[in-house]
Amino acid sequence: MEALLVFPDPPPGWLAGVLDAAAYPWHAVADSSMASRLEPEDGWAGAVVVAGGEGEEGYSLCRSLRKRESPLSPLLLVVEKAELGELDLREDLFDDFVVVGASVAEVGARLAHLFHRTGRGKQHDLIVYGPLALNLETYQAALVGRPLDLTFMEYELLRFLASHPGKVFTREVLLSRVWGYEYFGGARTVDVHIRRLRAKLGEEHANLIETVRSVGYRFGSVRWVPG
Repeated sequence: MEALLVFPDPPPGWLAGVLDAAAYPWHAVADSSMASRLEPEDGWAGAVVVAGGEGEEGYSLCRSLRKRESPLSPLLLVVEKAELGELDLREDLFDDFVVVGASVAEVGARLAHLFHRTGRGKQHDLIVYGPLALNLETYQAALVGRPLDLTFMEYELLRFLASHPGKVFTREVLLSRVWGYEYFGGARTVDVHIRRLRAKLGEEHANLIETVRSVGYRFGSVRWVPG
């Protein structure tokens, strides 16, 4: 997949974090001439343009991208909430939009939808649960757009749990499914890795991994269903 064109240069920190978490290759540009100069041989995969807070520069770039001999698409616009009412007059400049500060899940989902609709690019294999995003291709994890520094086994444990939200697993099952049947470590290995994961998730999100007393661990919340 070719790189996404991103405006402005540098982009807002939250947006860079979101794109990195979703593992979309991207390159920031300052204007249309820079966009033309840095364009990959096979063209840009699409564009993410921040209009909110950038005056008319973002919209001006969108116009130039749409007026090209081969109009650039898909184009995702990022706007301030206060500007939503003005978008009706500019519908020809973008394919979809998000509000400044959108989550990894929302930006990733909207880009994936646009790529699917236009037949361009590649949809990344992601697990997204609330503020948490796991990229299964690159072994990257991010929380609220912030990359998590995980060891391989911490990532594997989090990936397994996040793949089965709401389901309870005993320590023995986690040992066999994550570490493998040939692993001879005790159940304490699971407890140590859970503790480290919670510390890296931080106090606000540590409860994504719940302890089920006398049983084991569960990722995410579960709705009570009476028997």
